[in-house]
Amino acid sequence: MLRATLKSLLARKLRLTLSALAVVLGVMFVSGSFVLTDTLSRSFDDLFRGIYSTVDVQVGAAGQSAGGPDDEEGGMVGQRSIPMSTLAEVTSVPGVAKAVGEVGADGARVIGSDGKVVNSFGPPRIGESWTGENELVKLREGRGPTADNEIAVNADLAAKAGIKVGDQVGVLTREPKQVFTLVGIYGYSGGRDTLGGSQSVSFTEPVAQKLMLGEQGVYTSITVTAADGTTPAALRDAIAAKLGPKYSVKTGEELGAEAAAAFASVLDIFNNVLLGFAGVALFVGTFLILNTFSIVVAQRTKELALMRAVGASRRQMIGSVLTEAVAIGLIASVLGLAAGFGVGRLMAYLFGEYGADGLELAGVNLPLSAVISSFAVGLVVTMAAAVMPALRASRIPPMAALQEVATPDRPLTKISIAGAVVMAAGGTVLGIGFAGKFGDDTLWAVLGGALATFLGVALLTPLISRPVVAALGRLTGTWLPGKLGRRNAGRNPRRTGITAAALMIGVALVTSVGVVLESATVSFTKTTEDTVHAQLYIGGDQNGPLPPTFDAAVLEKAKTVPGIGQVLGVWYGGGEVDGEREGLAAISDVAALKTVFDLAVTEGSLDALGEKQAFVDDRTATAAGVHVGSPITVVTTRGEPVTYTVAGVYTATEYVNGYLLPSAARSSFDTAQPREAYLTLLPGATVAQTLPLVKQLLVDSPEVTAVDRAGMIQQETGDIGTMLSMVQILLSLAILIAALGIMNTLALSVLERTRELGLLRAVGLSRLQSTGMITAEAVLISVFGALLGMGVGIGLGAAAVRAFKDDGFSTFALPWDQLGVYVGLAAVIGVIAGVVPSIRAARINVLGAIAHD
Repeated sequence: MLRATLKSLLARKLRLTLSALAVVLGVMFVSGSFVLTDTLSRSFDDLFRGIYSTVDVQVGAAGQSAGGPDDEEGGMVGQRSIPMSTLAEVTSVPGVAKAVGEVGADGARVIGSDGKVVNSFGPPRIGESWTGENELVKLREGRGPTADNEIAVNADLAAKAGIKVGDQVGVLTREPKQVFTLVGIYGYSGGRDTLGGSQSVSFTEPVAQKLMLGEQGVYTSITVTAADGTTPAALRDAIAAKLGPKYSVKTGEELGAEAAAAFASVLDIFNNVLLGFAGVALFVGTFLILNTFSIVVAQRTKELALMRAVGASRRQMIGSVLTEAVAIGLIASVLGLAAGFGVGRLMAYLFGEYGADGLELAGVNLPLSAVISSFAVGLVVTMAAAVMPALRASRIPPMAALQEVATPDRPLTKISIAGAVVMAAGGTVLGIGFAGKFGDDTLWAVLGGALATFLGVALLTPLISRPVVAALGRLTGTWLPGKLGRRNAGRNPRRTGITAAALMIGVALVTSVGVVLESATVSFTKTTEDTVHAQLYIGGDQNGPLPPTFDAAVLEKAKTVPGIGQVLGVWYGGGEVDGEREGLAAISDVAALKTVFDLAVTEGSLDALGEKQAFVDDRTATAAGVHVGSPITVVTTRGEPVTYTVAGVYTATEYVNGYLLPSAARSSFDTAQPREAYLTLLPGATVAQTLPLVKQLLVDSPEVTAVDRAGMIQQETGDIGTMLSMVQILLSLAILIAALGIMNTLALSVLERTRELGLLRAVGLSRLQSTGMITAEAVLISVFGALLGMGVGIGLGAAAVRAFKDDGFSTFALPWDQLGVYVGLAAVIGVIAGVVPSIRAARINVLGAIAHD
């Protein structure tokens, strides 16, 4: 029986290839994810250990990790500092050979020779104090900064900015743009231009303290060199005993491991996202394999019946089909693992070249997790998909060998009832999950509900395929191949339904994301038009730890621009209010605030905001239990506790909510420069007249720009299109597998209908018409799957929008242009998928086909 199964498998190489290909692609995504994250993890582990290899012991503020200040719920945001007096304490500890105070913080943005800020998509932009060359830092050109108007930069930043020694270079920090003379360019040991893609600007110590920390006489860390005969661990313990719990004292080895672990947690999130899309691809691939085995069992009815007649048991029949599935699963797992290894290494290389310039990749490695997951996934998917066809094969009676037609279409009642029940259950769980009733398990509930919904719709697909395909087929009019293709697609609803369901899943996911993002865009646009009564806006996109800011002097200068009425400047900062983590904002003008946002007052007054007064929105006030007259204690990231009195409570909007403080509070924010401004126009003034004048005020603030209200909306929603494109790219693998499913179904269908095609050719159907018939069938199945997917996706998107109604989704909207593209793309997929089967159908030998059994 085993020999017969293997011979049957090898006799159908095309079927084997197409079936295995779906699993290969899914397994490739899984193994590639593990290879990528393992390579990057080891690469950054080597990088961080190398950075701290020259450090014996380092002292930092308590709660501050190697990766920077903690930013956990209830914690404080901002760079913690160490008083300069601590340096003398550390130096006095026995076993200390040398102690150096250092300043280093993210947020130094260099303006390149083109007048634009040098962007960084991930790696930090460090502003630090120059402490001279050492085992890690090596000067390439010039010297280190010695005057307050001098800087040195790393070689990678110099190349990106297009600057050289002697140039005047603008730098943005916590303060507005300042111009420095570039006196040196440095690299790192091993000939590296950067450490993991970071951009580094070195100032003199006082300037670094002022610009990066906002205060003099402080450090962010103290690096200690141990005296001969003193181990780093012993020195760490001695320093920790001297300084007490206010400081974190760690060895270089501990710092390297800590930084690597912090990055590993980020990689875990990235890996889970990739695995999620791999799961979608494999889920779609399951439908392809299920359909393939179902068709194969149907085609081999007579063969299997003969085997039953000569003594094969039901158990042997099941074993025969499952053995074939195991063989396909093993082959696909091996090929998928090999392909995933190559893809993972390629993605790691691209990340090292473009995502983190200068990252030296670790050696080639195939992690055990990739091997185990590849074979586990490949075998489980194929075995699960083959179970139902295997059971069906075992039920074939021996007498079927004597029948001409052994596979009559079965009623759809049971499968339709099961589909309705599963879909209803999935929809219920999904709805409850969107409502947040599952607590910490909400994400799993939503994922489980979506999976059940997809399964339910897939089970119902055969029921609705016949009428929908018939309706779509009528669009071909009286074209004979089109009519034949429509009838072919409709006469086997199970096969058509399963084939279309594979495409449905990918399209549904893309559509649901598109609906949510389109609704977010329309909702934001409507909210902006209804609530923001300013004609001009100053702001920019944040792509680092510090938001884009501009000189506060711009606010006063803007008031003098002809045609400008009121100017509202806004500063943002993090902190705690009565011990609870809250977002804080400071405003420059209360009258402008009321004009720009037309806030509704629920308690007190918004007419004035004293130096020790605050406004709060109604939802926050209710949650905190405060009202007008209540004292609140505010601790900002860089300030001491300050007590304010609530002077007014307003109705929260999407634009204005939380605690509003007077402009004087900005001095203790993480950055003391305004982040955005809203400008109103005087009667008779126009945007065309005033906008160019306002833009002239921002020549020294390249991170922000002045735009009209439409530009503000575009600026705020610009990332939505990028998000959708990323989802479409990642889900394209699932759609590709679905296209393979259509091709596979039609290829096997052509084999099944060999005699029928021969008879059609014998009665006058031309080769061109045969090609058109198969292509029309492919297009109908593909478009049906796309329409079904769009319907499911719109439903899922509508449920998500309804669930997020209180989070700003005020309007449900459909991305009509995207939906049109999906239908057109489905038709193209159908044409492409039908090419090979249609050519094969056209080449059938008429006489041989008529005699085919």
